[in-house]
Amino acid sequence: MNTQENNRKPTTIVIFGASGDLSHRKLIPSLFNLRRKGRLPDDVKIVGFATRVWTDSEFRKNAYEGVREHGKYEFEENEWNSFEKVLTYLPGDFSKIENFKRLRDRLKTIEGGPANRLYYLAAPPSYYEPILHNLGEIGLVNEVDGWRRVIVEKPYGHDLESARRLNSVVHNILREDQIYRIDHYLGKETVQNILVFRFANTIFEPLWNRNLIDHVQITVAETVGVGHRPKYYDSVGVLRDMFQNHLFQLLTLFSMEPPGSYSAEALRNERVKVLQSIRPVSQDNIWDHLVVGQYEGYSSEEGVAEQTRTPTFAAVKFYIDNWRWQGVPFYIRSGKYLAQKTTEIIVQFKCPPVVMFPLPDDYRMSPNILSLCLQPDEGIHLVFEVKKPDTPAEMRPVDMEFLYAEDFGQHAIPEAYERLLLDALNGDPSLFIRSDSIELAWGLIDPFTRAVEGNGSPPLPGYPQGSWGPLESDRFLEKDGRGWINYCVKQ
Repeated sequence: MNTQENNRKPTTIVIFGASGDLSHRKLIPSLFNLRRKGRLPDDVKIVGFATRVWTDSEFRKNAYEGVREHGKYEFEENEWNSFEKVLTYLPGDFSKIENFKRLRDRLKTIEGGPANRLYYLAAPPSYYEPILHNLGEIGLVNEVDGWRRVIVEKPYGHDLESARRLNSVVHNILREDQIYRIDHYLGKETVQNILVFRFANTIFEPLWNRNLIDHVQITVAETVGVGHRPKYYDSVGVLRDMFQNHLFQLLTLFSMEPPGSYSAEALRNERVKVLQSIRPVSQDNIWDHLVVGQYEGYSSEEGVAEQTRTPTFAAVKFYIDNWRWQGVPFYIRSGKYLAQKTTEIIVQFKCPPVVMFPLPDDYRMSPNILSLCLQPDEGIHLVFEVKKPDTPAEMRPVDMEFLYAEDFGQHAIPEAYERLLLDALNGDPSLFIRSDSIELAWGLIDPFTRAVEGNGSPPLPGYPQGSWGPLESDRFLEKDGRGWINYCVKQ
């Protein structure tokens, strides 16, 4: 298929679940921003398809409200008036093939000839299989008059078995290069900057190994509870909701080897190699590597089971068994109703082997700390020791910092979905998840979820809302002679 010829064809974006929260808060505002920046084709069409019975005007009204409420840039009515003309809507049940025949007819009318199509599955995961089946059944993903790509939202399965089953369904209908499994963390500007920070600066890469790094901490902390999705969250918990996808993506970007090129396959190959190198944890010693907790009041949330064992907090210790990282512990934690919202990667370097300065016997030298603050106060901090003036050799740590807002402006960082939607339209899968990566991640997380949910497992410790999790989390690091570092958190 001629790529240049396809690029000249009109493009249609079909959003399954277009009446839902994801479309309202993220997808439509992101597509609007891409359009106003001149990054969408002028002839693009956007079709919403969902079970809610709306007219075109009702869909446009909902989209307008989403852009006004959640858009990151100053709103211009004339830009919206141009954009809303490309929005149309079709109500229908995802499980009924006759509705997909109606969709096929609507697309033919809208496009008026050959066109490329991007299908976005923003519907609940239970609809993924029927949507894919019906798309395949009536030929809506056949590339006879343009490319056909499908974006699938997380969660991609519930465990390794279900992920393999979904991959099997997908591969019966689509080629692997047609499927774009999305993890919006990979679309974040600060997450992508991890690679630039590592591989475009020669002063850091020589330090990035077991010789100089004591340990690494990755934290994704939320200040909110389960919000409007308690029933869903109670069926997954923090390990499935955060670790299998977002946290593993941060881990792989931080620890991967430099790829041979900046191509999609080279980048994804290196991320997969990290997952392949993570040391599996046996059920016999799982609790040496895991701490879980549940915020106080969780079981009283509407829609949550009374005797639920669903964790809302978890901390896990991983080891990467390769030449670069052998013996370096990676402490990863995430939870709801924690003290502050933050996503950060902390690198603690080893202390000097000998302290030559005339310091008190009880003086403890502070290790060098590198902090990658991914949100909300995006930036990079390097902590090192300096001599205090007018003292013989007294030292104190100081911070050398870079802040995105100061260097690039308050609104410089775009919404992650903008980048990912644009990449999918351009056929660049670099920031999307491959099938083998999905299965490897589930294979690593499944032993932890089985341990938490199994009969005879210890009770989940509670923790106060607004804390940093259960006390067991602090002891988890203390037994290794370490402690959690909340460097990006506002004091």
